[in-house]
Amino acid sequence: MATDIQLKLFASLSKFLPSDSDRFPISSGETVQDVLMTLGVSLDDVKLIFINGIKGELTSVLQGGERVGIFPPLGGG
Repeated sequence: MATDIQLKLFASLSKFLPSDSDRFPISSGETVQDVLMTLGVSLDDVKLIFINGIKGELTSVLQGGERVGIFPPLGGG
């Protein structure tokens, strides 16, 4: 069943953000990894995943309606 998620890609990943990121279409049961591969994001560039504000994994299954935030590794001093 097709549904959608709110997708946010931060920092260096923002270049992969689709124009329909507020209602990005997915099929129910897709994983975060499936979504990232659809967008052409290298999984090696992903460090943190949040789903509805809770830490997620590449293998987290999406049902639709979630807010998904993806962060690359960040450095700082």
